[in-house]
Amino acid sequence: MTVLEVIQRSTDFLAKKGVESPRLQVELLLAHLLRLPRMGLYLNFERILAPKELDEIRALVRRRGEREPLQQIVGSTSFCGLEMIVTPEVLVPRPETEMLAELAWKFLNAECGVRSAELREEAPGQKSGSQTVSALDFGTGSGCLAITLAVKSASTEIVAIDVSPEALAIARRNAAVHQVESRIRFLAGDGFAALPSQQPFDLIVSNPPYIPSGEIAGLEPEVRDHDPRLALDGGADGLDFYRRLARESADWLKPGGRVMLELGDGQADAVEKIFARQKWIVEAVKADYIGTLRMLIAHREG
Repeated sequence: MTVLEVIQRSTDFLAKKGVESPRLQVELLLAHLLRLPRMGLYLNFERILAPKELDEIRALVRRRGEREPLQQIVGSTSFCGLEMIVTPEVLVPRPETEMLAELAWKFLNAECGVRSAELREEAPGQKSGSQTVSALDFGTGSGCLAITLAVKSASTEIVAIDVSPEALAIARRNAAVHQVESRIRFLAGDGFAALPSQQPFDLIVSNPPYIPSGEIAGLEPEVRDHDPRLALDGGADGLDFYRRLARESADWLKPGGRVMLELGDGQADAVEKIFARQKWIVEAVKADYIGTLRMLIAHREG
């Protein structure tokens, strides 16, 4: 059977299974198996697959037909141009979270610039009280946010916390792949209780669990059956972690620091009110690529 025939037959199979973008999914699986760039398949349409290759691609397509996420099948995904290891122990990074990462690293780099200017202006012998720019990734999961910030903002010190030791193990592997493990401190624990001391940060960034508990059963099988529930379940109304962050984050921010959060669909107004009640100033709520209000940026006065 040729590459083209495999693509055509497998596409029909996945379409019948209700998989979105079935041809793209098949091409990505086949490119992974044959170790080719996806577009390289188009130069190999007439290639005859060996029996072993046919068995392997059938097994991969069958798994995708059972709605196992593509990213878990191939074992990785791209996030902000960085390849991240993905397993069932971590939430599959989403494209919209890349926008949160970009907002965060631009803020951190601006802060690094300000700090450098302050150091240059200091009198001889004078020491700044806050020379280092730092960020906290609250609920790091795969580590995609923390690692991207470490790569894109090389002068920032980063702490990443998660309640799941299994997720932290994947995050550490990802940090090692991108050679930033020495610049990220990974800590296991429940929220801010994971932090050993009252070290304030310039930025707290988080993509917290925000799916209402009762809605998880109705999610797509790729999410419902394969993403860890800990990374999805935001409580009865999906807002538990936003209440917690609004209540607790201020004690962990430096003056002028920011909180940047990803939001679930339709949650922007509710989260903005939660933060306003806790005396936060919500300076922006930004939309994602399709116009959904997806990111909140807030700070405290003083």
